[in-house]
Amino acid sequence: MDISIIVPVYNEEESLRELSAWIARVMKKNNYSYEIVMVDDGSSDSSWNEILKCGQRNSNIKGIRFRRNYGKSAALQTGFEAAQGNVVITMDADLQDSPDEIPELYKMIRNDGYDMVSGWKKVRHDPLHKRIPSKFYNATVRKMSGIKLHDMNCGLKAYKLDVVKNIEIYGEMHRYIPIIAKWAGFKKIGEKIVQHYARKFGKSKFGMERYMKGYLDLMTVLFVSRYGKRPMHFFGLIGTLVFFIGFIITIFLICTKYFGEIYISMTSRPLFYFALLAMVLGTILFVGGFLAELVCRNSTERNKYLIWSTYDPNAQKKIQRERHKMKAKKTDEKAQPAEVISNKATKE
Repeated sequence: MDISIIVPVYNEEESLRELSAWIARVMKKNNYSYEIVMVDDGSSDSSWNEILKCGQRNSNIKGIRFRRNYGKSAALQTGFEAAQGNVVITMDADLQDSPDEIPELYKMIRNDGYDMVSGWKKVRHDPLHKRIPSKFYNATVRKMSGIKLHDMNCGLKAYKLDVVKNIEIYGEMHRYIPIIAKWAGFKKIGEKIVQHYARKFGKSKFGMERYMKGYLDLMTVLFVSRYGKRPMHFFGLIGTLVFFIGFIITIFLICTKYFGEIYISMTSRPLFYFALLAMVLGTILFVGGFLAELVCRNSTERNKYLIWSTYDPNAQKKIQRERHKMKAKKTDEKAQPAEVISNKATKE
């Protein structure tokens, strides 16, 4: 299969029919074999019914439905697990991303050898209060991560299949997939200017709080990427430094007590409590590093999501064929004894 297209869906019932038809036209024009995996992230409208209708019109459309809203990262991760195409495309369901960009993204992955290509909405049709924070946010991420992308959070991206099968996203980590991919060893990351359209239906599902969450998630991604498999290198180093500072201050206080010209009670000096605090804090951080090593990346529940139901027309056809075979086999088994009796009667 050439392409898997992952579409997270959350209350986008108005746009799904148009989006699926648009993708189908592009795929047919370029003669691609493909699948569209629509992941309903606990929508409260009729999005799931629209996915089923789209699947009835186009057998290449598959659906996955969450029992409740888990977030975009959960939807993408589940889509990644289901993807089978050599190239995986992710795009939003609100018609702001253009499926016409897919052929060029596909060529950059297959022909130019990129591991991942991120879209860049150079001309954005979003309100000013979204564009200004987004520019500042992307500049900060570029500086801290070293990845020179202009639009880290663009929903339209292309990946090699190996990339999505070897990364893990959860929480709100979808904003930092390029960073996660880079730390997973996929370093050839490209960028393509893409067409961005104004929202046609509904309203944005993200508010201003996403920027605060975004920076917290960035700290998490950077920490997990660098120290996820060796947390002792982080906690142990800081704990050792803090403990050493407290220890040096303690030695200084002991020397001034016994060798100083003026005797000052040690407990009456603020430095004594600072040294005590530093040594205790350093010990806690050091022990925390050991504990972190024990539980490092052993969570089995991180990407466990309750899926309500799934829709795959090809799988359903396969099940129906198996049922027909079973019925035919049972019919043959019932008919066989009658034939044996008839043969016996003829011989007699």
